[in-house]
Amino acid sequence: MNSRIAVVTGGLGAIGLATCRALAQANFKVIAADLPASQSRWDDIQMSMKNLNIHFEPVDVGDFRQCTQFVQQVQSLHGPISVLVNNAGITRDAVLKKMEPHEWDAVIAVNLTSVFNLCRQVVDGMSERGYGRIVNISSIIGQTGQFGQSNYAAAKAGLHGFTMSLARELARKGVTVNSVSPGYVKSAMTDAVPQDLRDQILASVPVGRIGQPEDIARAVAFLCAEDSGYITGTNLPVNGGLFISF
Repeated sequence: MNSRIAVVTGGLGAIGLATCRALAQANFKVIAADLPASQSRWDDIQMSMKNLNIHFEPVDVGDFRQCTQFVQQVQSLHGPISVLVNNAGITRDAVLKKMEPHEWDAVIAVNLTSVFNLCRQVVDGMSERGYGRIVNISSIIGQTGQFGQSNYAAAKAGLHGFTMSLARELARKGVTVNSVSPGYVKSAMTDAVPQDLRDQILASVPVGRIGQPEDIARAVAFLCAEDSGYITGTNLPVNGGLFISF
């Protein structure tokens, strides 16, 4: 049987790449989607992927027309998309009184509008085939808020409502829609946080460590599995028990 096609946006970031690996190890043919500027990063890492069925395709997920062309290209080259993991995300942090419109717009476009852009392209095909898995990567910040991140929190909270609504629309079509909300995970984003603040974050995590990208990837792979078809419209927090502290 041919491998199902899985698309992971933000596929060359920390969580994205770990998710690509996890899905490839679960016998998916994986398309790592990222900005065209990521081509050089893909050139550097693809040798380490040579035993895995992972391919790179460039796209700006904030652009609806590019998403349309991207899906057409993927399906022409590789086959129908059965799994979509909306993982692309950016931050443009500032307190609201100093936040510029372009900082708000950029975060909403990449972190939220992109999910509409891509889901809009794949839901008809998934529904017609009677099978699909959509996983949206949200964040603990979408549940708790965070100082200086009103744009990011709004986008990630919006993913929860989007996920539940689309899950209702597709539930009888054999298509599940879920979200995963990581806590603090080691990545370039968290590495940029000042050390004293990182120490505070670590002290607040009940399991006593920061998350690894693979922790998130395993949760995504679980929701993408064929036998996870009775789970839809849910949000899975993967945060080391951080809510226990609240």
